[in-house]
Amino acid sequence: MTLHNVLDFAKEVMNQSINDGDIAIDATAGKGSDTLFLARRVGESGKVYSFDIQKEALDQTSQLLHHHQLDNRVTLFQQGHEQANSLIPVEEQARLKTVVFNLGYLPGGNKQITTQTNTTVQAVSDFLDMLPSGGLLVVVVYHGHEEGKKEKEALETYSTQLNQQQVQVLRYEFVNQVNRPPFLLLFQKR
Repeated sequence: MTLHNVLDFAKEVMNQSINDGDIAIDATAGKGSDTLFLARRVGESGKVYSFDIQKEALDQTSQLLHHHQLDNRVTLFQQGHEQANSLIPVEEQARLKTVVFNLGYLPGGNKQITTQTNTTVQAVSDFLDMLPSGGLLVVVVYHGHEEGKKEKEALETYSTQLNQQQVQVLRYEFVNQVNRPPFLLLFQKR
């Protein structure tokens, strides 16, 4: 058995939760890796909604999708993930199975532009409301920068206060690594 790094473990779990025809959301498009992964998993009859506030991130995501000929499965929004509730059609919210966040900043981009604690917690809460029983919300928490530390604390507080009869929360983390490596929070609706 191999212990997977946080990103590989997240993809392994998402791989099991998404089927052809599902709706999935990448709440933080970044360079498009998760959006591409989701687009492959939902199949031709599925749909992915991908959010990022930075045009640079969406341009990179769009190019990656086009290269793999999957851009027809994805709708990109240059909006914060906290806007998803008003942007995704209600009938498609009913088919939502998986949401993924990779918090922090755009790799190779401006490190001053980061996900924000208040909008992240709001979006996580909104997505949990949207998800059906068995639905999965995946949050990769990077806490090696100031805003990341705040997000970490807020998400820890938020997740420990959720009713265990409604949501299961798992934390996946390597505890003996240096430089505050990212950890994973997995939320599954009951």
